[in-house]
Amino acid sequence: MRFKNPFKDLTKFELGLWLISVTVIIVSFAISGGGDILTIIASLIGVTALIFVAKGYVIGQILTVVFAVFYGIISYYFRYYGEMITYLCMTAPIAVMAVVSWLRNPYEGTKEVKISHVTKNQVIVMSILTVLVTLAFYFILKAMGTANLLFSTISITTSFVASYLTFLRSPYYAVAYSANDKILIVLWTMATLEDVSYLPMICCFVMFLINDMYGFFNWRRMRKRQDG
Repeated sequence: MRFKNPFKDLTKFELGLWLISVTVIIVSFAISGGGDILTIIASLIGVTALIFVAKGYVIGQILTVVFAVFYGIISYYFRYYGEMITYLCMTAPIAVMAVVSWLRNPYEGTKEVKISHVTKNQVIVMSILTVLVTLAFYFILKAMGTANLLFSTISITTSFVASYLTFLRSPYYAVAYSANDKILIVLWTMATLEDVSYLPMICCFVMFLINDMYGFFNWRRMRKRQDG
């Protein structure tokens, strides 16, 4: 099978959004002194993943798995154990499940995923699991001496909801991820105040927020077209 460059499928707006995201991250990396190579790698993989997730392409989920691994390592070094556990033990595995789900549910044989409508029962199950996950991780993270415990716990809550909705192929994944982005901007601002080399992570999640906002808009447009 011949490889087709997925960037060729991006619209001018999507390509422009990706290029701006990459530029912002690279510039912030240069300003911070270029100290942490893992940070810049994770950030670039992350914004690339999001533009394809926003387009409903499974390659976005594959890149999400890679991002989760890098981000988990970075979080470990700064003692954000909540972020480390969340991304390595929750986001990455659910992203792998999402890859399978998306591959099994293409829209009319295209690269685009078939967008679903979340049922009432799925919402109830998600709500119960979210409460259980939040409570369990709060006590685990507290015992581990996690930095910024409150924000780390809230991040777990929003990350779980976002990952769950992504697996369910719902446009509202982007709303949950947008909430998570805001929490992470706060967390990494605190980290940057201690070590400026983490500045790219702030810029990363600012661009994540913008990409997720576009993702919600695009998925709603895609669903309207698919339901057509």
